[in-house]
Amino acid sequence: MTDTTTLGLGPQAGIVARLVAGVPDTGLGGRTPCPAYAVADLLGHLAGLAVAFRDAARKDLGPTTATAPGAAAPSLSASWRADLPRVLDELAEAWRDPAARTGMTRAGGVDLPGDVAAAVAVDELVIHGWDLARATGQEYVPDQAALRASYEFLLAAAQDESRGGGIFGAVVPVPDDAPLLDRAVGLSGRDPAWTPLTGRTEP
Repeated sequence: MTDTTTLGLGPQAGIVARLVAGVPDTGLGGRTPCPAYAVADLLGHLAGLAVAFRDAARKDLGPTTATAPGAAAPSLSASWRADLPRVLDELAEAWRDPAARTGMTRAGGVDLPGDVAAAVAVDELVIHGWDLARATGQEYVPDQAALRASYEFLLAAAQDESRGGGIFGAVVPVPDDAPLLDRAVGLSGRDPAWTPLTGRTEP
């Protein structure tokens, strides 16, 4: 099992920031693997979760950590090209403090241990990084430590009968010998073969 108690978010946050920089202005209305989100919505969601988990690490509990992810449609600021990399960097920096993983905190309106919040943040960056890359036609090679942690987190959730399946939706079956990223994506309720052209899978 990946030791998430010391796993840094910096490498994966940096990868997501580079994907953000590669989004063309003309692509903001494009489809994403999240059916309810266009690319602009996904970017807004990424900004919101980065702020929420930054504040969760700081134990700065308030409106940013109390709001459930689906409570409101994600909004994208006009200065998103500067704002998103900044908050992603702040997110990674906040989780470098060992105190962030101790005690209890809150994110998405849910109280949870600090180390669990860190694991959720890693998973969000890995899976939504894939969403953004696939939606905008960019190459995606996630940080391998973050990817392993995400896969193990999603697998444990899928095997937890009390949850009734995957965290983000029904698990999409993927062969056991498929690349680890594909297996993580399937556990997240996404089809690894999704493309913007079909909205589902490649022919």
